Amino acid sequence: MNLPSRLSLLSISLFIAACSATSTPPQSGLQAPTSWQSLDASTDQPLPGDHWWQAFASAPLNQLIEQARLGSFDLAAAAARVRQAQASAVIAGAPLLPEVTFGLDASRQRLLRGDGFDQLDASDYERTSTSFNTRLSASYEIDFWGGKRAARDSALHDLDASRFDRQTVELTLLSGVANSYLQSLALAEQVRIARLNLANAEDVLRLVQTRYDSGSATALELAQQRSLVAGQARQVPLFEQQLQEARVTLATLLGEPVQQLAPIQEVIDGLRWPGIGSGVPSHLLSRRPDIAAAEARLAAAQADVAVARAAMLPSFTLGADLGSGADTFARILRSPYYTLSAGLAAPIFNNGRLNAERDKARAVEQELLERYRASIMDGFADVEKALNGISGVDNQRQWQDQEVEQAHIAFALSERRYRAGAETLLTVLETQRTLYQAQDLQVQLRLARLQGSVALYKALGGGWQAR
Repeated sequence: MNLPSRLSLLSISLFIAACSATSTPPQSGLQAPTSWQSLDASTDQPLPGDHWWQAFASAPLNQLIEQARLGSFDLAAAAARVRQAQASAVIAGAPLLPEVTFGLDASRQRLLRGDGFDQLDASDYERTSTSFNTRLSASYEIDFWGGKRAARDSALHDLDASRFDRQTVELTLLSGVANSYLQSLALAEQVRIARLNLANAEDVLRLVQTRYDSGSATALELAQQRSLVAGQARQVPLFEQQLQEARVTLATLLGEPVQQLAPIQEVIDGLRWPGIGSGVPSHLLSRRPDIAAAEARLAAAQADVAVARAAMLPSFTLGADLGSGADTFARILRSPYYTLSAGLAAPIFNNGRLNAERDKARAVEQELLERYRASIMDGFADVEKALNGISGVDNQRQWQDQEVEQAHIAFALSERRYRAGAETLLTVLETQRTLYQAQDLQVQLRLARLQGSVALYKALGGGWQAR
């Protein structure tokens, strides 16, 4: 086969590869609901933006978020995985173009004794042989069946999945920082309330002690109030321990020891819970990076099926060498030559290996399709749970605020009546316990409402959107 024929065949092959059908985005086959089930789902509010944490109006939280984005080891590891995928994509795309190599060789051979033999360049007539060679080689496997291109596409889809995974890690990290900080604020508030309640209980104890000393209170009443004071005093170190644990968790997310974590400067009552628009369920498919990653992996698996199919078909390789050689380096370019080659290879017998690899690729594709569907359903469920949680907490808070207000009134009245001798200590004890429990639950509900907003932000994919 002459050179023009080879070039024509190469041109036709490239044209066939260029005109091969491009892969279409994978479809899950699932139908998104038309609306969220929660009746309180707000659709008139805008969807979360890129900096969703700023909606809480907390400068310390904003600072912690930026610190986590710079110092998190998990996020740095995810970024390294993206760079690995980028290199893999370059490697997978390399066979789509010819590979060109350059070589320069030099050899010197000397026959030490004897007459030599046919495999030696040196002989008894010329006992030393020197040669210099230079060679420029090109080889190219024609992508008749699209296998090389499919391998490149698979690597590119894997790269997309790695980028989406990094976004998922970042979203999980930032929501974890927000939740840990909010929990720290709630525990700090519980410590403050526990100390106030301890002071109130000690005031009542002093009153009971005075009445006991004067003979108007019994030893049982004194013991009951002392028991309540001890129980309330126990709450203070308990909440302080939990607060320190929450700060350790927060520092770990930031990638620093807890000793470097700044003390808490704000109170949980100073934060606001923003109204978050949930949009419609179909928006979720383009807003959650984990769903986008599952879709990218499914697309990569579909490309892998094409690679496995192409491996079952013949392959055609073209090669060209341009070289020159001489006995001295100065004359190395004076004897140029070229070599053209072509090769055809087709699988004949491999004991079912290629069929099995194709079947395996198909099974992987089916697995990733089911995972893609599962990630979509998990996304719908996460939003529904977040919306339901926010709605439930909001309905509880309005009654809990009234409970705390009335508990304050009841405790103050019972204490005054007890001082005047018009009420028993049992009533005072009961109103104290009711007030303590109501105040503690009020803080827990405020924390639940704030964390519910974080959960909804995370469920909606934060501010991330597929581009």
